[in-house]
Amino acid sequence: MSISKELYPSEEDLLYEEEILRNPFSLKLWWRYLIAKSEAPFKKRFIIYERALKALPGSYKLWHAYLRERLDIVRNLPVTHPQYETLNNTFERALVTMHKMPRIWIMYLQTLTKQKLITRTRRTFDRALCALPVTQHDRIWEPYLVFVSQEGIPIETSLRVYRRYLMYDPTHIEDFIEFLVRSGRWQETAERLASVLNDDQFYSIKGKTKHKLWMELCELLVHHANEISGLNVDAIIRGGIRKFTDEVGMLWTSLADYYIRKNLLEKARDIYEEGMMKVITVRDFSVIFGVYSRFEESTVAKSLEMISSSDEEDNENKENGVEEEEEEEEEEDARLDTSLTVRELERKILHGFWLNDDNDVDLRLARLEDLMDRRPELANSVLLRQNPHNVEQWHRRVKIFEGNPAKQILTFTEAVRTVDPMKAVGKPHTLWVAFAKLYENYKDLANSRVIFDKAVQVNYKHVDHLASVWCEWSEMELRHKNFNGALELMRRATAEPSVEVKRKVAADGNGPVQMKLHKSLRLWSFYVDLEESLGTLESTRVVYERILDLRIATPQIILNYAFLLEENKYFEDAFKVYERGVKIFKYPHVKDIWVTYLSKFVKRYGKTKLERARELFEHAVSMAPAESVKTLYLQYAKLEEDYGLAKRAMKVYEEATKKVPDDQKLEMYEIYIARAAEIFGVPRTREIYEQAIESGLPHKDVKTMCIKFAELEKSLGEIDRSRALYKYSSQFADPRSDPEFWNKWHEFEVQHGNEDTFREMLRIKRSVSASYSQTNFILPENMMQKDKRLDVEEAKDELKKAGLPEDEMAALERQLTSATSKSVGFVSAGIVVTQSGDQDNVKAPTSMNQEDIELPEESDESEGEDDRMEISQKEVPSAVFGGLARKRDAEDGNGEAEDGNNGRLGALARIKRPKREGNNQDAEAKS
Repeated sequence: MSISKELYPSEEDLLYEEEILRNPFSLKLWWRYLIAKSEAPFKKRFIIYERALKALPGSYKLWHAYLRERLDIVRNLPVTHPQYETLNNTFERALVTMHKMPRIWIMYLQTLTKQKLITRTRRTFDRALCALPVTQHDRIWEPYLVFVSQEGIPIETSLRVYRRYLMYDPTHIEDFIEFLVRSGRWQETAERLASVLNDDQFYSIKGKTKHKLWMELCELLVHHANEISGLNVDAIIRGGIRKFTDEVGMLWTSLADYYIRKNLLEKARDIYEEGMMKVITVRDFSVIFGVYSRFEESTVAKSLEMISSSDEEDNENKENGVEEEEEEEEEEDARLDTSLTVRELERKILHGFWLNDDNDVDLRLARLEDLMDRRPELANSVLLRQNPHNVEQWHRRVKIFEGNPAKQILTFTEAVRTVDPMKAVGKPHTLWVAFAKLYENYKDLANSRVIFDKAVQVNYKHVDHLASVWCEWSEMELRHKNFNGALELMRRATAEPSVEVKRKVAADGNGPVQMKLHKSLRLWSFYVDLEESLGTLESTRVVYERILDLRIATPQIILNYAFLLEENKYFEDAFKVYERGVKIFKYPHVKDIWVTYLSKFVKRYGKTKLERARELFEHAVSMAPAESVKTLYLQYAKLEEDYGLAKRAMKVYEEATKKVPDDQKLEMYEIYIARAAEIFGVPRTREIYEQAIESGLPHKDVKTMCIKFAELEKSLGEIDRSRALYKYSSQFADPRSDPEFWNKWHEFEVQHGNEDTFREMLRIKRSVSASYSQTNFILPENMMQKDKRLDVEEAKDELKKAGLPEDEMAALERQLTSATSKSVGFVSAGIVVTQSGDQDNVKAPTSMNQEDIELPEESDESEGEDDRMEISQKEVPSAVFGGLARKRDAEDGNGEAEDGNNGRLGALARIKRPKREGNNQDAEAKS
């Protein structure tokens, strides 16, 4: 065979060839030669590789590089190309010496997998597993599983490979199960899943819990019921129902679905019923009921379809002329015909039998309707399974069977047997009462009394429950006109247990509620009502006295007992009952007893026993707390006004204003002032007003009292006193939050003041607003001047609106405004009014303006105008002033009357008076 000249060594290769000839077993020399020929054609490199491998057949580096280059050559060639066969042969030659190298095996196996050589690839994988140690098998199994998972690989081959793999690594059984699911091997999948769940030491490498695996098994068993056998599906799912309580509803429906797929519809229906009777949550019940109802609806729909299809077939047979010889069949006995098969014999015998009738639509509809009707009962059963001691649910269950007394009686019987009074949620005695009323509604009083008799023997948790049963029993007797029986029942119920019975109960430990029944207030209240209605006065008094002796009385019982005695004219006995009541109870419970007692005593005796009534009132107010004393003081004061002395009544009112709490003092003072004005006259109320203002009322109430006091002084003509009160109370009125007060003062100054007083009011308003403000702002000078001008103009406008003429005082004010426009400060131009007792003193201003103002001489016209000006004053009746009027008259008789009247002159007159005196002095000097 001739070799191409291109494959011979060139002159450049002689150096490498000579070295190799000298040392042909040096891997380094061969590798340097191959690197030098990296750009040469593969055929030439092929010769070098073959020569090197012949010299060094055990070199992994040479074989790996050689095989990689051969793989690169066939990478883009079809698998049918001859080069693949050459490649496979090369791999086989390499594995002669490299059979312990897993990388060579993997390269070879991947190449075979790509070529789709199934048998050869499988055998090569097996050879690799046999050749390599076990510690390196995991590198072979990974591509092996990829190979058997490809399409076109026989299922049996894949299964055998997976089973062998599980013998090597059982932890990857989940991969095998997934492969079985993909392959549709449901039987083996179920068996493998079951074995996994039965293995307590199993640990999922995919992070699946036992619950998830178990649910997958249930889903598999249900959806492939006909393909899986050998497993007890019913037992498996029921085991899950017991173990996984959060999936109970879904598991019951899955079990029923399993039987439906098995075409066991009646068994499926039984499973649905069993599930609804055993679940304990409404959610699970809703799941089962919804699936069950859809199942029944689907069976009805299927029956209707079958009927419609059979009708169509009958019509077609009639159209084609096919007729059955029914008469002949009736005459012949099918059982004697030996030529018939079993199926034909069954069809002939059962034909026309009602149990074999396919037309069962009515039955299925009845089942569906019955299921819907039973839903409330079934849902109630679920709630009762959650808590069988829930009284309310038992009542609802009885209401479900309304109209069916037999079922109601059975329900009540079950309820009273099941409910434990000590564990009951609700009032268990209501079950007994409703049970007895059920018999009463059907006119069966004998059984109703039997029920009540059993009910009163039950050991309830609370005494009130037992007392309610006795009261209901007695009310039933009353409804049926058995009055003596009702009273006898109350006597039985309220009878105190004997000493022997108490001793026995004490020895046993915790006694039943029957031992405490004789102290039940509810029972005694009902008993006393019965005695009042049916018994005599003496028997009723005995019952009331017994209640008081047991110390279970309430204030209402005391009042009822007293009213009963009053109705029967036993007034002193009624007052004794009141006395006992006020000794037994404390505040606030005794308040109603005191109020009723005192009002009844005063009404009966009036002033005949005035001292005793006073003693009662004094005792009552001394025992009462501040919150409850107001009503008693008002009653006390009314007693003094009606039957006693007015002076004592005022003393009671004054004492009341000191004893009542702060939030009631204002109201008490208002009552005190109103009564004092009505009895002693309006001037007497001044002392009360002053006392109220100084008594420490809250600021809001002090302001209210000052406003009322100021209104009083204004009505009496004391304008300055009224203004002083407004000034005093202004410190409690924030202009931003209490504009009503400042509006009242504003109206007052408009009616009775002048410009000075109005400006003083505005100044006070600004100072109060600044004191209430959290931040003080320093205004520039021009802003302050602007505010001053605005105040003057505002005062002038208000005086004009009030109807005052613009005299020379107004002109003087205009000059004053222009002259003081440069000054920042403010100096009052008016007089200072000080208050001392009941008299007002007028003083000259203590500070004078530093800038003198030259006033123009007044003309005759101005004097004439002053003479013509009249100041209207409202006359006040002298009776209103009392002693003040007499004192004023005495002062008028002296020479100082004119000076004494300065305090009563109007504000404008007091300002103009000094000017007139100055003019008179000037005239005398000129003359």
